Amino acid sequence: MFKVTPNPPDTDPTSPCEPDSNKFNEAAESAFHVPSTADIKATPRTPGTLFTVDPEADTETLMVYLVETLASVDVMVHQLVDHLDGGSRNALLGISNSVMLAEITANRVLDQIDPRE
Repeated sequence: MFKVTPNPPDTDPTSPCEPDSNKFNEAAESAFHVPSTADIKATPRTPGTLFTVDPEADTETLMVYLVETLASVDVMVHQLVDHLDGGSRNALLGISNSVMLAEITANRVLDQIDPRE
C-alpha cells in the first residue's frame, strides 16, 4: 500500500533555525554571553520594592525584629537537627552556632542602644 505524504513546508530564508542566519547568531551570542565583573559593576543598582524595610523604623525596633528572627531561626534549626545524622547534623549545628553568635551580637547592640540600669 502506498501512502501519500505531503511535501514539507517551504522554509523562511531568515529562519533562526538555520546556522548561518543573523537571528540565530544573535540569539546564540546573547544566550551564552556571561557578563564580566566590569559589566556588573557598571550596572546601576536599583533596590527592589517587593520586600522593603520601613525607612521610618528606628534602630531599636529593627534590632528587636532581628533578635526575634534569629531566635526563630535557631528554634527551627534545632527542630531539624533531631531528624539528621552525621555530616548533615554537624553542618546544621554549625549554622545554629552562627545564628546564636549573631543573636548574642544583636542583643549586645540592643544593650548599647538602651542600657539597662
